[in-house]
Parts: sequence; structure tokens; C-alpha cells
Amino acid sequence: MSYDQSYPFPQVFLVEGGGEPQCPPQPPGLIPCWSFPPAQERARHRGKSRGGMGVSPGQAMAVLLLFLLVFTALGFEAYQIFNLQKELREMKKGEPVAEVITPEKLVGSWEPEQKDENKDERPAAHVIGRVEKETFPYTLRWESKSGQAFTSGDVAYREDGALQVNETGLYHIYSRVELLLNDCAPTSSFVHSIYVRRNENATPIDLMKARRAGFCAHRKPHLSWTTESYLGSVHQLKKYDRVYVNVSHPRELSHSHNGNFFGLYKI
Repeated sequence: MSYDQSYPFPQVFLVEGGGEPQCPPQPPGLIPCWSFPPAQERARHRGKSRGGMGVSPGQAMAVLLLFLLVFTALGFEAYQIFNLQKELREMKKGEPVAEVITPEKLVGSWEPEQKDENKDERPAAHVIGRVEKETFPYTLRWESKSGQAFTSGDVAYREDGALQVNETGLYHIYSRVELLLNDCAPTSSFVHSIYVRRNENATPIDLMKARRAGFCAHRKPHLSWTTESYLGSVHQLKKYDRVYVNVSHPRELSHSHNGNFFGLYKI
């Protein structure tokens, strides 16, 4: 097949516009005209597919989720800090805090806590009965160091049977005596009293007194009778006052240490 080689090839025209580029009419048998979208049009089309910032929708969604995770973590940390600050404020207000048991407290022998008891002890005393080798008339003597007996604070036991207070104030004073009578008659009786002395030569002042009678209404030979008396009330005592207990029949006291006692404490 032959053709005229002197006929020039047609030029390819690229035209920008809204429609398809048009090729000029060509003689039959020549190379056809192909149209291509302009380079600027292709770039514009790619830009629209990626969005205004050149980022695909999938990438934008991933960035948004990342920001949400970061802000959620920051919010949780802020909530924890707020709770810690609240607990610190409550602790400063004086709420009790549980003691933490440290390893040092678990190792070694137990030692009682050292307290300054001499400064903070309430004035008090409790003395109990004792068996006497000799009988003192009326005023009872007591055991101040054995068994449950004790003295504390500004109270001291004197050998003449007195509890001496060294601080003025209101005191609750009490005493109990128990008598064992081997020969009890319907007319038998006894007196139990508590009195105070302001100084050595002062006249005793009665604080409390009880008289018991008629406790063995039916006399039976060779039968022992037991009776008791209890006194207790509040009184104003002055510094250096001495308090005593009297019994009309001291020989008849039972030998029970805890059945006979005497005490006081400051209110």
C-alpha cells in the first residue's frame, strides 16, 4: 500500500475548555487524532479527590481518633489528680488515718508504748482490806500495793489509813465493809462511816454514815451471820485533806481482801 509521503502529518491540538478537545478534519488513511485531558485538569481532579488540604478522608478520620484518645487520657489523669487533692484536704481537716504497720514494728520483741502518765493521770486511789495482827480502834488500815490496789496522780496513802488528796476538786468517794458475826442477836448493830480531816488537830468532819441493825432477826446458836455496808457519794475536797473509814466493830471484819475496800477519784 502506497501513499503520498509529501503530505505532512497533522498537528495535535490540546485545547482547554469545558468540552472534549476537537481534532481538525483529516484525510482518510492518516494517523487518527487522540485527545488527552490537559495536565492542569488532571491535577485539579486529583486535588478534589483528596480534599481541600490534600488529605484523604481515611487519614483525616485516623487523626481525629488519635486526638480523641489523647484528650480522653488527659481527662482521666485530671480526674485522678482531683481525687487525690480531695483526699489530702480531708486528711488535713483531721480525719483519722489508719496506721501503717511497718516492718520495724513486726520485728523484735514487743514494747509497750511509752506514755507520759505522770503528767496526765487522774487523781485516784483504790485500797483493799488486809488482815491486821493488832486491832486499831475504829479507823481501818488498808493494803495499797497488792492485788487490785493502786494510787495515782496527786493521791497518796498514809500509814494511819487515810487517802490524802493533794489537789482541790470534786471527788467521788466510796467504801464497802463486810462483817462476819459469830454471835449475832436481834439487837446486834454496827456503824460504818467516812470522814475527813483538814489538818492533824482539826475535828473530823463526817461525809457519810450508815447504821445497820436487825440483820439477824432469828438467833440460832452456833450459826454465823454475814452482813455488809456500802457508802458512796461526791464531795468537795481541799488540798491536803485526809479521808478515813471507821467501823464500830473492826474485830468482826471478814478476811476477804476484795470484800472490804475504800477508794476515791477526781471527777
